[in-house]
Amino acid sequence: MTDALSQETPAPSTAGAFAELLRIERLDENLFRGRCHAGAPMRAFGGQVAAQALTAAGQTLGAERHVHSLHSYFIRPGDPSLPIAYEVDRVRDGLSYATRRVTAVQRGEVIFTLSASFKTAEETPERQRTMPPVPGPEELPDPLPAFAEADPEGYERATIFRTMQMRFIPADAPGMPAEIPGVPQQFVWLRAGSPLPAEDGLLQVCALTYLSDLTLASTTALHLQPHRVQRGAAHKEAPQVLLASLDHAMWFHRPFRADDWLLFAQRSPSASDGRGLALGEFYNREGELVASAVQETLLRQRRP
Repeated sequence: MTDALSQETPAPSTAGAFAELLRIERLDENLFRGRCHAGAPMRAFGGQVAAQALTAAGQTLGAERHVHSLHSYFIRPGDPSLPIAYEVDRVRDGLSYATRRVTAVQRGEVIFTLSASFKTAEETPERQRTMPPVPGPEELPDPLPAFAEADPEGYERATIFRTMQMRFIPADAPGMPAEIPGVPQQFVWLRAGSPLPAEDGLLQVCALTYLSDLTLASTTALHLQPHRVQRGAAHKEAPQVLLASLDHAMWFHRPFRADDWLLFAQRSPSASDGRGLALGEFYNREGELVASAVQETLLRQRRP
């Protein structure tokens, strides 16, 4: 594995096609290699690591099985200047369900682990929570130009936000659910910044895994600071909190397109013991609940 990783792998361009962010190279039957861009300075973006790990798991299965859940842990910060090895363990292949475990390694150390479950499709009765009647993305401004104007240096460093499109829904917008005391919330429309092949279900799911890590962690800190894109000139100084993802779980309920607008309804029901918890639901434009996400974060206020 050391020799394989020592070979040069081009880092994907964050300004190019979104699918390139998820591209990995197969080195052996159960071994893959990828590169990730930075999220925080000198730290690989966790959503991209998770998406590439899920891509590796999915490539060891046939297209007849789709992923329905993942559970993952961020163990060490990844280095965006180095390739990442993804080692896949084929835990089980049953008649309906299959399980894969992926270990991401840099410099001989584990930086991330993921377990994913796949299944064949079934026709069963359905039910779901109703999507709130919030304004659509076409009614909302693009927040990135204001972010670039208020904090040019921060925007230049945040290449992550140039891979996708987002629209924040104001708290007082028509149709927004009332915020429960002690449970901060933010509702955001998200989509990939370039078209994705409609027939590639694995790519769509992995793209949403990437997108799900863009705003969910910040929901746990909303009682202390807004999302970085919304901080403006008054918040150019160092953030008030230390914030990092500890784990990430997702459930995929129905088919969707990650290059179409999806509403990400996020709430944080708890913050304590230096940790915050965030829950999120993804809805498509037709109001279908297509995925859910849960994340726990490291959440500490910076000392003066």
